[in-house]
Amino acid sequence: MWLAPVFPFVSRAALRLFYRLEISGERVPGRGPVLIVANHPNSLLDPGMVFAVARRPVSFLAKAPLFTTPVIGLLVKGAGAVPVYRQQDQAETGATTAQNEDTFRAVWDALARGRAVGIFPEGTSHSHPSLVPLKTGAARIALGAARRTDGTFPIVPVGLSFREKETFRSDAVAVIGDPVAWEDLAASGPEDRDAVRELTRRIDEALHEVTVNLERWDDAPLVETAEAVYAAELPVDDAGDARVARLGEAAEALTRLRAGNRAEWNRVAREVAGHARILRMLEMTPEELKARNRAPVALRWTLRQLLFFGLGAPAAAAGILVYGIPYRLTGILEDRLVKDDDVRATFKILFGGVLHLAWTLAIAVIVGLRWGWTAALLVMVGVPLLGYVTVHVAERWRDATGEARRFFLRTRRPAMLDELRQRQHELAVRLHELWRELRVPESA
Repeated sequence: MWLAPVFPFVSRAALRLFYRLEISGERVPGRGPVLIVANHPNSLLDPGMVFAVARRPVSFLAKAPLFTTPVIGLLVKGAGAVPVYRQQDQAETGATTAQNEDTFRAVWDALARGRAVGIFPEGTSHSHPSLVPLKTGAARIALGAARRTDGTFPIVPVGLSFREKETFRSDAVAVIGDPVAWEDLAASGPEDRDAVRELTRRIDEALHEVTVNLERWDDAPLVETAEAVYAAELPVDDAGDARVARLGEAAEALTRLRAGNRAEWNRVAREVAGHARILRMLEMTPEELKARNRAPVALRWTLRQLLFFGLGAPAAAAGILVYGIPYRLTGILEDRLVKDDDVRATFKILFGGVLHLAWTLAIAVIVGLRWGWTAALLVMVGVPLLGYVTVHVAERWRDATGEARRFFLRTRRPAMLDELRQRQHELAVRLHELWRELRVPESA
């Protein structure tokens, strides 16, 4: 448990550096027993995401082989994780699933002491486009702990969504959902199979509400474009949880489209796909298509960029010189050593973080030997800050060059873009009407 108090802060900092991370929705209770259930799309980074979301120490259930893995074993033990013994790991660990009784008792005791416990009910990390069927462990934990906590406690669903989970500075959203209602089941106990089954169903339903579930990955561009068109043209809540909910509705609508084979849905789907292709060619999002050039705004924007890059470019150039080698080396080793896409981001953050830290220490030692340890201390503080600035200058440069290209495109092709804007607005209205029609049978 020695690492548990610092994990929420370290996880939040590391993940906000690697991803464009947005945390949205409710708040995890800061005190008292709470069971956090999350989907599991990104290997060992998922516990870090939950730590960042919870803002408090969390005891995780982790597969037993992790406890004997070099480095990872130290981290999971230090974080206060509890081993889970799976049948498929028996040959590797020598342990049997009978030892899970000790696991359940340890978790029940932790909840009875008012701690937060985290579990991934899918049972394993995966790269499927939707949730896989849940195991019953989360329900059994909750029902067993209820006997020791004199009633229910919050079961909080957390949905983790990544646009390109292995890509540095890609988008990530963590959505904290409403606690699962289970007061009517709390007295049943973990031996009651019907209660376990029903609570598992409710947890599954809660996780579906905070995640995007596609039939196949090929549907992602269509679903994302439909949601983006809708959000660009109609008044919506732009918070992460609302956006994930809209994506989920779009994915569900696409599933019903295929099942019903309705002509109107098929026609709209083809139009959304066509609109998406045009936007990709123009390198625009629906929101960027809607924007228009205004000379005063463009002038102020240009002056801000000149000021920012005038100050930031020298620092970014220095940061690239300092960290260019470990950054490239991390990518090269990831390409050669990592075969499973599910663990690429984990490798980049853990191995890359250690490599960059070692590189910084080496520079500090060299500076200390030459100019003294005060200078070395300044290096340990200043060089990571320089790297942080470099990341954000590079990101700002990418955004600025994209906006400049779009500005000149709007200047050269105004008629074409006006036609696309009109088509996009009409498409958003039709999507709104069709989604409203989709909701009617559910509320009737």
